[in-house]
Order: sequence, then structure tokens, then C-alpha cells
Amino acid sequence: MSTAKRHFFWLAPVLSMLISLPSAHASIKQTKGDFEDKFRQLDEVLPTPNVYRNAAGEPGHQYWQQQVDYDIDVKLLEGERRIEAKETITYHNNSPDTLKYLWIQLDQNKFRDDSMSALTTTFGGIGNRGPATEAASGSKPAKLSMGALRRQQFVEDNELGYTISRVEDKSGNDLRHTTVGTLMRVDLATPLKPGKKVTFDIDFAFNIVEEDAVSARAGYEHFPDDEREGGNDIFLLAQWFPRLAAYTDYEAWTNKEFIGRGEFTLEFGNYEVDITVPADHIVSSTGELQNPKDVLTKTQRDRLKKAEKADRIVFVVTPEEAIENEKEGTSKLKTWTFKAENVRDFAWASSRKFAWDARGYQQGGDTQPLVMAMSFYPKEGGELWQKYSTESIIHTMDVYSRFSFDYPYPVAQSVNGPVGGMEYPMITFNGPRTELQDDGSRTYSLAEKRFLIGVVIHEVGHIYFPMTVNSDERQWTWMDEGLNSFLDGVAGREWDPTIPWGVEPRDITGYMKSQTQVPIMTQSDSVLRLGPNAYTKPAAALNILRETILGRELFDFAFKEYAQRWMFKRPTPSDFFRTMEEASGVDLDWFWRGWFYSTDHVDISLDSVYKLRLNTEDPDIDFGRERQTEMEKPQSLTVIRNKEEGKELWVDRFDDISDFYDENDRYTVTNKERNSYQKFLKGLEPWERTAFERAVREDKNYYVLNFSNHGGLVMPIILELAYEDGSTEEMRIPAEIWRRTPKAVSKLIVTEKDKELVSVTVDPHWETADVNVENNHYPRRIIPSRIEAYKGKSRNSYEYRDLMQDSKTELKTDDEDDENDEGNDDE
Repeated sequence: MSTAKRHFFWLAPVLSMLISLPSAHASIKQTKGDFEDKFRQLDEVLPTPNVYRNAAGEPGHQYWQQQVDYDIDVKLLEGERRIEAKETITYHNNSPDTLKYLWIQLDQNKFRDDSMSALTTTFGGIGNRGPATEAASGSKPAKLSMGALRRQQFVEDNELGYTISRVEDKSGNDLRHTTVGTLMRVDLATPLKPGKKVTFDIDFAFNIVEEDAVSARAGYEHFPDDEREGGNDIFLLAQWFPRLAAYTDYEAWTNKEFIGRGEFTLEFGNYEVDITVPADHIVSSTGELQNPKDVLTKTQRDRLKKAEKADRIVFVVTPEEAIENEKEGTSKLKTWTFKAENVRDFAWASSRKFAWDARGYQQGGDTQPLVMAMSFYPKEGGELWQKYSTESIIHTMDVYSRFSFDYPYPVAQSVNGPVGGMEYPMITFNGPRTELQDDGSRTYSLAEKRFLIGVVIHEVGHIYFPMTVNSDERQWTWMDEGLNSFLDGVAGREWDPTIPWGVEPRDITGYMKSQTQVPIMTQSDSVLRLGPNAYTKPAAALNILRETILGRELFDFAFKEYAQRWMFKRPTPSDFFRTMEEASGVDLDWFWRGWFYSTDHVDISLDSVYKLRLNTEDPDIDFGRERQTEMEKPQSLTVIRNKEEGKELWVDRFDDISDFYDENDRYTVTNKERNSYQKFLKGLEPWERTAFERAVREDKNYYVLNFSNHGGLVMPIILELAYEDGSTEEMRIPAEIWRRTPKAVSKLIVTEKDKELVSVTVDPHWETADVNVENNHYPRRIIPSRIEAYKGKSRNSYEYRDLMQDSKTELKTDDEDDENDEGNDDE
């Protein structure tokens, strides 16, 4: 190689004390045979595009989905806490297939003691929902919570699950039906051909579960019959009627057993439902009330009309009226009639305890210009619900519509009851309440306030995803929970950014480095920790995609395109992935593969930083620089101490032994080097000499940053560069820098002569979910932490009890105040 083609760099260790650049990062060097292409295209994993779902992530030109219409007459037997009902189902076969039978979901059968859910519930262990238990360990006894005991006893004492008394076609002929767990197959008398419909009837009944006892998604709550609570029940009815399982182009019948965690995928249809309840009950329901004159007073109807244009809530039933209504029951009945068009489910709530407030949301547009936002709650909801429930509903619609589509239904409701948070078309169940104090006042904590605002935003947001964008929650929980958690975080931070919404990248780092992580694409019943997996991680991923990778403009356009393409349709993950890429114009296969299909985590380490200086090739300059570098090295400790002790060098004692090399060191320049330099300049092409001389003249700083990927998940490298003059600069390097060497990369950064780099920080805003921020600093920083003095606690096992003293303790009666003994227990 000629000297004209070589590149000369002089190494001056400024940030690093190393002398030479290593050829690779020794600890994570890429070796032959272990290369993994993090940017391999995802098409080999995703379903092949077809006439139903095209390669752009859109519904194909032959897309289809079934329609199911319901006409239901249901009666709430309050005293028995039981539902009795009959329904007429009209099933429209829009598929290209002929169907010989239909599959019906019987979700109430999940509560039977012989259900798959009951039989496969484990004792303790990770992933259990509901009352916690722990297995025995060594000498410690196993733990069984009071809640678990309560659930066992409730199931034992009550006959749960459906009683199906009639399944007939429209001519009154029995249809053969077979129950399989939480499903029932109905055999059709005549195969249902494409484009045809069939109508049949089902009579059914079931005992309503006590939600607090069984930890369900619906049920009743009984309030103690005392002066403080006043008795009465709240009934939340969901998954309450036999309803058609979905029949899809990608799976045919979606007949995976309902075990409890994986929710539902359903068909859209039209509903007309007559709900008969005690005459003093107030009913909240999916749909629009059809007979207000039959069930509401004129005053209540006038208030509801006034609420349409109000700028703050209007009480349709005031809290005082609700309290008065609780005092006496009635044997009379009323029937509330609701209609709902193009919904995929139907839920309702009923209680004489409900106050009812409303405010119209003037949405505008052609879809649904007026939406009635309404809340239903008992006195236990108190000021907390009066202030925040309906306002949170309206705020949710305002934000979500910007990211997707106008709210498509006439009402949006929040109902207080025993369910902490659940969603259905036009209605949500939300749990937080106030606390009754001894002086009769009702108060609430900051946590309860935040919980109510957050849960209302989240559950109302579900009316968009998946109640309108109808994803399959049983298979891909993240498609509704993750997308919705991302958006509720957006809405939440527009409400109050000080509330910890749990969707920031920093919120998922603990889970991503844990041993309990499974891929996001795992089916919900198999996920070990549902919250981080289905809610937080996909929400944080989308947050990163929006703020860090695509930017808001590209992300918001693509996300809205997805929402509008698939509203009132059934998307799959591939439709979401493909739409986001196609609409943003950015290849994101590496992102989906890493975040959704793997358990890799983000841990990008900045291992070293080198400062390099361009050689001038002029020996009178370069040799002097090298001499200066040599002089700046620390002197030998022995030499330093010899000087301190006054030891005289041998060559200084005897002048006659000195020679040429005592006056000329190895950095002395001779004409031989100068001639070589001139030859080098003459050998350069004109453009090379121009470029070289400019580089020498500008004398810029050349920094090489060496990064290693300890977590396996490739991500953009975001840098904050701090300079000696006090200024900082941010640099964003796309994730594609890892495409050839995903385990380690080096990056050259060139700065002006007067911009001396003093420190570098990776991911300074904590926006990539990097699990170890301490290896993000160069030079390394002292790790901030805390230390706390503590006093040891006395041991509390059997042998350390003071039986001599404890045996003197008197047995208390139920009426005695335990507060007198506070502080007597050993810590």
C-alpha cells in the first residue's frame, strides 16, 4: 500500500488512559456462527397476506365478518340474586363457508366447580389472579388467604353456571346442543349457507356471583345492613347472556376455553334488551334508553335534557334522592328498554343506591355530534365521583378521538360497583370510593383520586380498543390492553403529568430484566405476569416508537390510520404491524421482533471513549507531539524518590561517557524524515492533498465511542455530549447501526478544535427502557444511593415468646377497644 493511501491518526488519551484502540470488545466479540440478524424481515413470521388481509395491513377486498343480532328479555330477581331470561338470536353468515353448527359462549360456566378454570387453578405460584396463596417452604406453614377461603365457601354454597332450559329454532323445534365447558355447540337443522341467516331462541338462568367473594368481572355487591351502610345491593351484569363465539377468516371458530384471564372476541350486531328490575332501581346499560317516560319521572327527564348542553354535570338522580331511595324497597317492577346498534357486547348495572349525573359532550362531526357522558354511583362514591368520574369520561373522548376516530356511540358511562375496572360498549365498571369517617364525613386519599381518574380513562378508552377496533383479547391481550394503556398514558399526562401513569420506558425495566418475562405475543392465559406483559411493556414500546423512533408526526398518522382502517372490524397483530410500517414509511420489523417476539432487554453500555488527532505527516510537528505525550506520562516512582533523596545520575558524574544520543532522543527529526514528508505530499492526488491539508489546518477532534449490547435488544443510541466550554449537544443514532454487529459497535464523532469532549451519557432522558443506566456514563459516575440506620427487630418465633408474661393477658370481649393495646406487641 502506498503511503498516499494510508490514514494516519495520532492517539492522545484524554477521556481514556488507554494507549491503543482494541480491535473489538473482547468480552462480547462477534464469533463465527453466533451472528443473529436483528433486522431480519418479519414476513416469515407473520401470516401470508391474502384477499381478506392485504400486505399493507388493510382489510382485503374480500374481507368479511359475521353479524349477530340479539333480542333479549331479562328479569333480575333481586332477593334470589338471580337472572332469568330468554333471547332470540339472529346469526348472519357473511363468510364464504357453509356452517353446520354454531358455537355459543357460556361464560358463567367458568364459575362451576368442575370447570377448567377451577380444576386448573394452582395453589400459589406466579400469575394467579384473585386471593393470594403461598406454598409451604421449609419449616414455614403454607398460607391460605381469607379471601381464598371465602371463595371456596361461596362456590360450595351456591349453584353456579347456566341453566339452559330451551334451545329452539323459530318454528319451535328443539335444536340439539352440546355443552363443552364454557362453550355450547348448537347443531343446525339445515346447514347455513353463505349469505344466509338463522334465528333461534335460548331460555337461560343463573345465580349471580358475589364479586367480592369470587373476584369476577361482574356480579353483585351487598352492603351491610347497618346504620353506616344501610344495606342493599349493586348488581353489575356482564358476560351474562349466551352469546356467539367469533367465526373468523384466520381461525374459523374461536373456541378456546374461557379460563378467566383471556377476555373475549365477539361479533358486532344490533341489540334490543328489555331489563325488568325492582321499580325503585336505576339502570345503566349499553345502548340508548327507549322508554324514558315509563321508567323516569318528568323531573328526571327534564334534568337529562338540561344536561345535554350543560358545561358541568347535572344530577338526574341527586345523591340525596339516592340515599332516600335506599330506605324502602318495593315489590313493584319496571322494565327498562335499551337499543344498541353495531356493538360487540352488552352489559348493564342496576341498584336503588345509584345517584346519576350527566353532561353532554359536544363532539361535533357527522358520526355522533352529541355524546351523553354519565356516571352512576352510590353514596359511597361521594364527592370523589361527583368531581372526577364524568369529567374523566369527557377528557378521555377528547384525547382518544384525536388519535383514532370520533366516539361512535350515543352514551359513555362510568358505574361504581365491586369491579375495580372493566369495559363494555358504552358502559364501564369502576371501583374507587370514599371512606366514611366517624364524624359522618367522607374522605378519600390521593391514591383513590388518582385511581378513579386513571381507571375511568382506561376503561372508557377500551370503548375505542377493543369495543370498536375489535381485536381478539383471548389470543392477543396486548392489542387492547397495551394499545389502550399507551393512549390512557397520553390522556393521563394531559390531565396531570405528576400522576405515575406507569407507561414510561423506565416503568418496564425491572420486568424486562426479570426471569418471569415472556414475549408479549404469548397467549394471555400462559403469561406469567399479565400487568407488565400486556399493559406496561407494549405501552412503553409504543411510547418509545412515538417519541424516540418515528417521532410524533409519523407515529400519530400511522396509528390513526390503523384505528380508522379497523374500526368495527377485527384486526390481528400482523395488521397492526404492517399498517404502522406502511403508513409511517419506516421499516420496523426489528422493533416488532425485539419488543414483541423476544425477551431481550435494553442494556447498551458505553465502554470506552478515545480521542484521536490527525497526524500532519510533517515530522517537525508530529515528532514533537509524540515527545510531549511521552513527557506527560507519569514518571517512575523510583525515579521520583531517587531525585528526592538527591541521588546523582551516573552520566552526570562522568561527562566523558556521554555521546550523540544523550543530546538527541528518538523523537529527533532528520532530513531523511523531512524528505519522506515532501515525497508523501507530492504523491497525493490534487483532491487528496486539498482534503488532507484542510484536515491538518482545521485540526479537529476525532472521538471513537465503543458500545456493547448486553441486553440483546437493539435500539437507537441516544447521546448527550458535554463539552469543556459547558455546552451540551444531543445526538440520535438510529438502531440500524447494529445491523451488522448487534453485539458491539463503534462510532466516530468529529468535533471542532475548540469543542473538547469531557463526558458522554447514553439515553440521558431514560427514553429507551435501558435497564442499567450506570454503564451509560463515560467517564463512569459515582452511583447515587442511600444508607439508612436501623434498629434490629426482636425475633417473633414460638421459642422467643414470653409465655410467662403473655399468660397474664386477659381475654377481651368483642366490645372492648383494641386501641388500648397498641404498642404492646413485639416488633
